[in-house]
Amino acid sequence: MRIAYVINSMEGGGAASPVPAVAGVLCDHGAEVEIFALTRRDGRGLPAMQAAGLRVHVRDGGEKDHLAAIGWLDREMARWRPDLIWTSLTRATLLGQLVGRRRRTAVVSWQHAAFLKPANKALLRAGQGLSALWIGDSESVAALTAARLGVPAERLAVWPLFAADASAPRARPWRLGDTLRLGALGRLHPVKGYDVLIAALAQVKAAGFQPFTPFEVEIAGEGAQRAALEAAVAAAGLDNVRFTGFEQRPREFLASLHAYLQPSRSEGLCIAAHEAMQAGLPVLASAVGEMPYTMLDGRTGFVLPPGDPTALAEALIRLLSYPECLAEMGRTSRARVLERFGGEAFARAGAAVFARLPVKLGERQIPADARRSPGPPTSDRSALRRSG
Repeated sequence: MRIAYVINSMEGGGAASPVPAVAGVLCDHGAEVEIFALTRRDGRGLPAMQAAGLRVHVRDGGEKDHLAAIGWLDREMARWRPDLIWTSLTRATLLGQLVGRRRRTAVVSWQHAAFLKPANKALLRAGQGLSALWIGDSESVAALTAARLGVPAERLAVWPLFAADASAPRARPWRLGDTLRLGALGRLHPVKGYDVLIAALAQVKAAGFQPFTPFEVEIAGEGAQRAALEAAVAAAGLDNVRFTGFEQRPREFLASLHAYLQPSRSEGLCIAAHEAMQAGLPVLASAVGEMPYTMLDGRTGFVLPPGDPTALAEALIRLLSYPECLAEMGRTSRARVLERFGGEAFARAGAAVFARLPVKLGERQIPADARRSPGPPTSDRSALRRSG
């Protein structure tokens, strides 16, 4: 089976980051996968795909030139002739659906985001029948997809987009005398709620709270909101908050922290928070997306109402008052994420999705589970990834 994996862009840290792991599972089950990006953006997602041996095609264009993008994608699909078009995020899905219909090729579509712009939601709902299968990146997003797009259960699957790695660097426990390091990782966008975090830190300071140990907050990421956030930090007189830009080594950054903060207004699975748990960190997170289901009981962290700086300030004071408890919370956090999202669980979920993929036979589309088994997975991914 040839799969054309269509993504919006090569932006680092976004929906492009899980592509190598997803493609690896598809290749293990006999597929040949090539990646088609509608635009480059910062290009930081490209090296990981190339390192995984994937062949990548990146269009020389922007984010709004939809007619040019659909023309490029149509030509690429005519040239490569895939059996299946696999799409990720709204633009890639809408254009992939149109090209799939024109080329009589089945389409499978990811849903990652908990928030959709009203216009995008309307377009996706109107065209949801053009995708033979929809995949939620978490149970919460799958439920949202059923409700907001009207996708029936028989055309909906779940594949959590995180494969926990037991070999990832682990955070060093806080020790008496250490400065307590809190951090966040992600693009500087209103949906991430960093303005809420700054407001909460300002409340902590205004309350006259004296922490047991000095602490600092480091926010790693880049985006259009950076100047406004830095201005808010300066206005609040917060001299222990730093913005460090795009993080080239996110695992090492997380391992340098003692606790992780995710004050988002909206999330799907939220890979960054789960990577923090993988590093052995307790997490303070908004109760959005999949996070309440992963961190609900207080033993691995705390979930808080989104957009509520007072609730976040109270949780920060609690965390800062008992730094000696963070290491044990982090160990529980790591154990939980490895059990729930380990490599075997990721591969099982991918195999279940692969069994439901539609394939093209002449003029008809039939589900993969109605065919004869394709045989055991192969470990020779390099051969599968070569262009035909």
